[in-house]
Amino acid sequence: MTTRVIDGDDVETTSISPALTFLLATACGLIAANLYYGQPLAGIIGAELGLSAGATGLIVTLTQIGYGVGLLFVVPLGDLIENRKLVVSSVSMAVLSLVAAAFAPHAAPFLIAAFLVGVSSVAVQVIVPYAAHMAPHAVRGRVVGNVMSGLMAGIMLARPVSSLLSEVVSWRGVFLTSAAVMALLAVVLFR
Repeated sequence: MTTRVIDGDDVETTSISPALTFLLATACGLIAANLYYGQPLAGIIGAELGLSAGATGLIVTLTQIGYGVGLLFVVPLGDLIENRKLVVSSVSMAVLSLVAAAFAPHAAPFLIAAFLVGVSSVAVQVIVPYAAHMAPHAVRGRVVGNVMSGLMAGIMLARPVSSLLSEVVSWRGVFLTSAAVMALLAVVLFR
């Protein structure tokens, strides 16, 4: 058995740029936030769409079930489909789902849209390993940590943002605003 020593200059010198790391962290936060916008608005949404108090819990539950389904069936596609295409497709699906939720005339279309918002939010689970793959070994932990920080910020800020925004533009406006942000994000990630 032979051991080969690599000179320090031969070690990977290319790195993921701070700007790209910030973009991926922001993308993770914005995408993950879609899972939580409906939580503080569930009562308002349920009342407007004619859901009973017990059925109002489906707003949050179906989004989370959709996320689980996405983990099972969408994330493994990352081994078959180029990651950028998969993420852009998922974000595009989020745009359509959020628009459908915003314009839902009654409970059934809204709940289907909420489920699809959950499915499309698994783009986060493709972005994080993609960032890890792009980062050289020496900085991989820092890059993944930064991207995960964006994810956590999105989760933590989604509820207060949706509550504050709903005071200005209604709950439907929250979903439309998110759809517009996701459309912009899809364009940026595509480029």
